[in-house]
Amino acid sequence: MPKIENRTKKIVITVSVLIAVAIVLFGYFIVGVGAALDDFVFFSLLVIISPIALLNYIDFRWRKAVDEHLPDLFRSIVQAQEIGMTLPKALEEAAKRDYGPLTPELEKMTVQMSWGSSFEEALLAFGRRIGTVLTQRTVPMIIEASRSGGRVEKVFEPMGKFLQTNILLEKERKTQTRPYIAIIYVALFVFLFTIVMLFNTFFTDMEGMALFSMATSSPMDLQRIFLHLTLVQGFFGGLVAGKMGEGSVSAGLKHSLVMMLLGYVGLKIFL
Repeated sequence: MPKIENRTKKIVITVSVLIAVAIVLFGYFIVGVGAALDDFVFFSLLVIISPIALLNYIDFRWRKAVDEHLPDLFRSIVQAQEIGMTLPKALEEAAKRDYGPLTPELEKMTVQMSWGSSFEEALLAFGRRIGTVLTQRTVPMIIEASRSGGRVEKVFEPMGKFLQTNILLEKERKTQTRPYIAIIYVALFVFLFTIVMLFNTFFTDMEGMALFSMATSSPMDLQRIFLHLTLVQGFFGGLVAGKMGEGSVSAGLKHSLVMMLLGYVGLKIFL
């Protein structure tokens, strides 16, 4: 998975919003304001959410792969220093191995040092490019270890174990939160089932009675309200699922996309 730059995200978001606005305007001029416009608004939301969710997922996978390869990198540095290599030389040798998405970043760092940048400057640039939490925690420790001199491998060995423990704890946390994410999906299905049952057994029988003599009396108006409620629940339920499962609200956009599609298709089929 490649890294997604912030500039790419901004461009994609801008283009998606422009396309979504064009879809809504097109629907307005074709069908006007009414129930038929809801379909255009829904597809415009998909146009906005889908690319953002995809880019967030790709960026998340890249960051996850970087963090998972950090312990292997530190073990390699420890082994190189045990045979007498300096820290910059050990990182240069590590750049020749396969550490997934870390390898291109290590190569950039060695190129910067070959152009005259100091080891600290290249390492700080390396940390800024990657930007993961674990990298931001370890880069200052590497710099301090390099400044202190002595047996630096004594610092890297426990640091690698620390990173491995963090990765295992994160995996355990995700495993424990999966049942709660499943509950959010189940809640959506229960909500849809309740809507379908009420609509097909109660509201259709009450059509024309005084209770529904208001502006929302027709089954079409009720169906439109239920659709709006389902999309709202799907969108915010997905954000909650992302925050619980991956610790990020933006990571829940993929859940929002899936839940909104399920709700839209379910209501279109059964109502």
